[in-house]
Amino acid sequence: MAYQKLGRDSSARKALLRDLATHLIVNERIETTEAKAKEIRPIVEKLVTLGKRGDLHARRQAASFVRAQVEDEEAELDAVQKLFSEIAPRFEERQGGYTRILKVGKRKGDGAETAIIEFVE
Repeated sequence: MAYQKLGRDSSARKALLRDLATHLIVNERIETTEAKAKEIRPIVEKLVTLGKRGDLHARRQAASFVRAQVEDEEAELDAVQKLFSEIAPRFEERQGGYTRILKVGKRKGDGAETAIIEFVE
């Protein structure tokens, strides 16, 4: 499967994607560049599918990817708990397509295309 490098080495890219996925689960909507939004979409969709499965193994797989926030040590539990108790049950009847990407326009500083990625209602 092809992916974008996003101008980073592999460890920095993995850290970036983990952070963005965690923030999307916690906040349910984030604004980022269009390329980053397109890269985290399949990751978040797989996490929601794990949440729909709901067993212990799925919970541990999700917890191994979702990151704890620096300012709050309980944020990891909050993100995983939110994924399994709030977000996944919303999509119980839906077979994929849990997120949408809305293009916003160019960023003023560097002209990068920005987008909002959010969970569908």
